[in-house]
Amino acid sequence: MKKITINDIAKALSVTPSTVSRALAGNTRVSLKTRNRVKEKARELGYQPNVIAASLRKGKSDTIGLIVPRVNRHFFSNVISGVEEILNPAGYNLVICQSGENISKEKKAVETLLRNQVGGIILSLSVQTQSFAHLEEVVRRQIPLVQFDRINSDIPGYKVINDNYTGAYLATKHLLKEGYKRVAHFAGERKLKAYQERYEGYLKAMQEANCDLDEGLIFDNVITREAGHGTIQRVLDGGQADAVFCAGDYSARGALDGLKERGVQVPGDFGVVGFANEPFAELMYPSLSSVEQNAFEMGNKAAAAMIKSIEGGEVVTEEFLVPVRLIVRQSSKSE
Repeated sequence: MKKITINDIAKALSVTPSTVSRALAGNTRVSLKTRNRVKEKARELGYQPNVIAASLRKGKSDTIGLIVPRVNRHFFSNVISGVEEILNPAGYNLVICQSGENISKEKKAVETLLRNQVGGIILSLSVQTQSFAHLEEVVRRQIPLVQFDRINSDIPGYKVINDNYTGAYLATKHLLKEGYKRVAHFAGERKLKAYQERYEGYLKAMQEANCDLDEGLIFDNVITREAGHGTIQRVLDGGQADAVFCAGDYSARGALDGLKERGVQVPGDFGVVGFANEPFAELMYPSLSSVEQNAFEMGNKAAAAMIKSIEGGEVVTEEFLVPVRLIVRQSSKSE
């Protein structure tokens, strides 16, 4: 099917292509009557503007790139909704990419967005990201960059983060208050700031309760359901703990699966708290206590920071902290 151009519209209306171009751009040098005729004919013929060409003419793009580790995670899908709620009414379009927790895919997504001259990039780092030359390139090209959730503090630009430290502190303190004595921690990749902060919040609560710090209670890179299931078996075999604070709900779900298989009573004999408040948390049995991250609000703040960055025209390094709250359910609350 032939792509309709402004020349086709001009020919159909017996006007010049430049008149059509100005009319579509809303130029008041063209009469209102002609502008309306051109727009109506464009709709009739199915004309689609060349967004990239228009961006080059204006010197800026109305398209913002958003890179997330996984689109199908409840947290990230809510962030996306929060971003769209702010960007769309402001006249911006959103292009969504996912890294799949893979550094190569993250770099390729950044390269693709830069090649297509986006007006800015909003990004949450993949769990594999250890080098940051691709983000430094974004800053070097003076493309607005907003990081959220998983960030690198050394890269200039706005950053929107959860209060991971407080969330982990509240979760661990709650388990200790419920009478559990040896609380394990299923940690994420601690090279990522978000998981390091959750680890530090856990440590603070344990220290305040005068619990001996036992490295044998800390298990790194346990964020998937499979990892949670396998690691809880090791915990039970060693008799190391009577509760666990998980850096994510998926590992907490795996831990609950493993506890059920072994006939361990939850919360009677073992307590579990997760982080993220995924939809399944309140639907499973026992229902899972978890830290609510307020992802939609995070998306709102990330989008607002992007607009501020675009309109300000300067690279501003500033962090916005999104509060969290602990939701106590059956997995950690004694009757």
